[in-house]
Amino acid sequence: MDPARLGLFAWQAGWVFTLRSMDLMARPDGAGAELTRMALEKQRAFTDAWFAAGRAAMRGADPAAVMAAAARPVERRVSANLRTLRGKC
Repeated sequence: MDPARLGLFAWQAGWVFTLRSMDLMARPDGAGAELTRMALEKQRAFTDAWFAAGRAAMRGADPAAVMAAAARPVERRVSANLRTLRGKC
């Protein structure tokens, strides 16, 4: 993964964590369901990344391409989360 993409991903992930934390603090009554949804979302992202890496490896991709394939689903999910959370603020 190139440094610019990695930097953007790290920045977006930090903002998603911050905005979700603020949302949970502002609305603690719905925290249980929200935390469950977030935990399941992480499992889904991990599974998507695992399968993407496996497909790339089975195609004979080099290690950097396998890593990039694994990162794409996670990057997409983090980016989508950030867009959703910015709409709430």
